[in-house]
Amino acid sequence: MATKRTGGDVDVARTASLFADPARVRVLMALTDGRSLAASVLAMEAGLSAQGVSSHLAKLRDAGLVTAEKSGRHRFYRLSGPRVAELIESLASFSPVTEPVRSLKAGTRAEALRRARTCYDHLAGRLGVAVTTALLDRGALVSLDGVPTTVRRDGDRISSPLQGHPYALGPEARPVFAKLGVDVDEVTAARRPPLKFCLDWSEQRHHLAGGLGAALADAVRHAGWVQRRQEGHRALRVTEDGARRFKDLLGVELS
Repeated sequence: MATKRTGGDVDVARTASLFADPARVRVLMALTDGRSLAASVLAMEAGLSAQGVSSHLAKLRDAGLVTAEKSGRHRFYRLSGPRVAELIESLASFSPVTEPVRSLKAGTRAEALRRARTCYDHLAGRLGVAVTTALLDRGALVSLDGVPTTVRRDGDRISSPLQGHPYALGPEARPVFAKLGVDVDEVTAARRPPLKFCLDWSEQRHHLAGGLGAALADAVRHAGWVQRRQEGHRALRVTEDGARRFKDLLGVELS
């Protein structure tokens, strides 16, 4: 049975067609770290002319996948919300590699994404999963379904937000998050849900998202524990100080 919305059937094919153009997908991928980027930057990311990227952005705006904000003489674009990033991550998990890794540079880049990256505005990859596991081990999070780990549960979809996550804040949430630079009370008082979780596409385990996930990612970036490996890409590099802090505060050891 077709899914219904007010006014008629959902046109899935129209939305899906937006992902059929490689250049347009590169535009979307450049925005999956949650930042707002100028059209000129997106043109460079996608290898397009100014006119070409404007055409793609217009289609993406019409479909509600991106939004635009004018600042001075420039217009900056960003994904319309985390659900768009989740959709892109989900498609990536089903997509073939366009060409095999044939060089050390390409292999290192792929490994870097698996090691540590951003997923919209929160930590993902091995780092994101390890931090979430440590929060669970230290009582900052507690399991509600009797499974004391971040392992994938039956029904969890790869690279997707969990529809009903099995975690709650634990008795040690405030002191543990405080050591990481996050005020739990401030985050929970905001309108955004503090706790959400995704099934990480590369690790196939849960990582923290939501308000607390975003606040944690902001805190470790501002503290200099992680840095972007390259402007415009999601891969993160854990600094020497960050590696020490993650180990001392959470017991997370990163090679």
